[in-house]
Amino acid sequence: MSAKLNNAQQEAVNYLHGPCLVLAGAGSGKTRVITHKIARLIQAGVEPQKIVAITFTNKAAIEMRDRAKSLIGSQAKGVIICTFHAMGVRMLRQDGEALGLKPQFSILDTDDVTSILKDAGGTTDAQQAKQWQWKISSWKNLGLNSSHAQELAENDLDRLTAQIMARYEERLSAYQSVDFDDLVGLPHKLLKDNLEIRAKWQNQIEHILVDEYQDTNATQYEFLKLLSGPKERFTAVGDDDQSIYGWRGATLENLQKLPVDYPNLKIIKLEQNYRSTSSILNAANNVIQPNPKLFPKTLFSELGVGEPVQVIESDNEEHEGQRVVARIQSIRSTGKMNSSGEVVYPELKDFAVLYRANHQSRILEQSLRKAQIPYKVSGGQSFFDRAEIRDLCAWLRLWVNNDDDPAFLRAITTPKRGIGHQSLQALGQFANQYKLSLFEALFSQSLSAVVSAKILGGLHEFGREINDLQFKAKHTQGNEDAKTFLIDWLKSIAYEKFLFDNEDNEKVSASRWNNVLEFCDWIANRCGGQIDDSAGVTTAQEKKNLLEIVQTVSLLSTLSEREKDQNVVTLSTLHAAKGLEWPHVMLVGINEDLLPFKPSTNPEDGELTQVQVFANTQRIEEERRLMYVGITRAQFSLVVSWCKRRKKGRDIVIAQPSRFIAEMAIDKTQETIDPMEKLRALRAELAHRASLNASSV
Repeated sequence: MSAKLNNAQQEAVNYLHGPCLVLAGAGSGKTRVITHKIARLIQAGVEPQKIVAITFTNKAAIEMRDRAKSLIGSQAKGVIICTFHAMGVRMLRQDGEALGLKPQFSILDTDDVTSILKDAGGTTDAQQAKQWQWKISSWKNLGLNSSHAQELAENDLDRLTAQIMARYEERLSAYQSVDFDDLVGLPHKLLKDNLEIRAKWQNQIEHILVDEYQDTNATQYEFLKLLSGPKERFTAVGDDDQSIYGWRGATLENLQKLPVDYPNLKIIKLEQNYRSTSSILNAANNVIQPNPKLFPKTLFSELGVGEPVQVIESDNEEHEGQRVVARIQSIRSTGKMNSSGEVVYPELKDFAVLYRANHQSRILEQSLRKAQIPYKVSGGQSFFDRAEIRDLCAWLRLWVNNDDDPAFLRAITTPKRGIGHQSLQALGQFANQYKLSLFEALFSQSLSAVVSAKILGGLHEFGREINDLQFKAKHTQGNEDAKTFLIDWLKSIAYEKFLFDNEDNEKVSASRWNNVLEFCDWIANRCGGQIDDSAGVTTAQEKKNLLEIVQTVSLLSTLSEREKDQNVVTLSTLHAAKGLEWPHVMLVGINEDLLPFKPSTNPEDGELTQVQVFANTQRIEEERRLMYVGITRAQFSLVVSWCKRRKKGRDIVIAQPSRFIAEMAIDKTQETIDPMEKLRALRAELAHRASLNASSV
């Protein structure tokens, strides 16, 4: 094991019996440390099921689980490797009854929450509901409920939002549902308020390992503190220089508090970078240097100096897009000899173009399409995550499993059928009292005692409709029959009308309806024995009835994850790129007011208050960390690009390079440009000038 680890990594792995903070710089092998420490704990006699490794994303959890399995084999199966939210679900499924939750509680997604808040606030304005949602989420991340929020409200808007939060809490209770923030907040409440449950979980866990610790919020910090308990056996792995999620509640105070709350804390720094060349790391170290340091460290690399970092300027965004294309084409045309003597040319998947905000991708996409270079926009919405597809999947899931309460709640309210939240509250309480699913409760003879005859009739009608659809789906086979069945069903619930009635923009509604038709075609083709595999090849399979096909609906979302195997250029925001790496990276739009981003709410005139000055300083420091993250995504080559003019609304404004470019302290005398790249850039420049001349005539 030691042969694979440097001295600092080995020290972190071997420290088992107390609190440990591993300061893992970018590319320093933090996942390797975590997986090796899991192996070391098992080697030291800790039972696998008593080890918990917590990450922030499912992708990170999957990667960690795979690497642990390759390192320690079957023993890795027993280790709990999951996200904060998955850990919360595990705890609430077991002990949520102490908070009034039944084990089959529903987990609401963002769209569900927006819909409930629109209802609670008496509005049809989704943007307004999302603003409430953002504020309520920030309060929950601070451990506040609606009563606390009402007490702390400083203005009328906050007081109104606190009132809506109270109604929202009532609806969650009525629906036996939780949102994503609750998956941390409620387990924290369980551990804080219930000594018996706290002791149970502390006894079940011998060691906790937390990845990306700098991204934790206040509630997550307290949750982990209670979960580790008096044993204080945990390993926090993080990097204060990569804390870029302050806008969603993450706080560097959690790193500051660790040495105070845990006087015996062992601090270990990982400073050797295994990803990037020295030229790239020097730029990164220079950029981050002005930020105040909680735990000073300097990354170094033994991969050689490598190509100098290039800074290029463009006339405008279109010109910048042309230069991006020219660079990709230039590097791809230049092969390098590998150890076997073969000339290897870079693939498209070796390139990433990173930017501060989503809107910056549009012109880049146009440039890549014009050059016929395939690409993907990382972090874009999956087809199966679209609200209209999730609506249909809720109905399909309910056909297969009548006890699926989350699916029940979405289906019975989409489209609306005159059954409001008070009726669903009564149904939820009744179902919880008699330990029934919501669907089972529909047909209970005692239900008439808690809902009106009119509502009971509506509930019975919905139940019979689901049973009827379930029966018909079981006896529907073949492409055409399945498609006819699905279209007839959508007509019967007036789903197309529902889409158009709930969206002001007719083009958006039409696009959503086309997505629905595409989804129906996909399902119908599977019924006809035509199945698209992950490579996009259609193959013939045994024909199945519609119900059998629907049983696989929970697997559909995995199809959208195949994109990682595509050989295409990646376009991504800097936030979405965190944790990833590419051989060749281009940072574009690195202009003042874009990076660092200047919020429109910043005062333009007048003297700033001390609070505003402090907030502005914190914002700049976080934006600097975002630049640092972008730089350290690059392995072999890095280009930083800025525009002399850019669009701002409908205007063209003079733009300045970001202050972070100067902070990189690139020695311009050492900058070199490949001759082929120079030629392509010249051609792009001439084409750009020609287009300017043509537009001025």
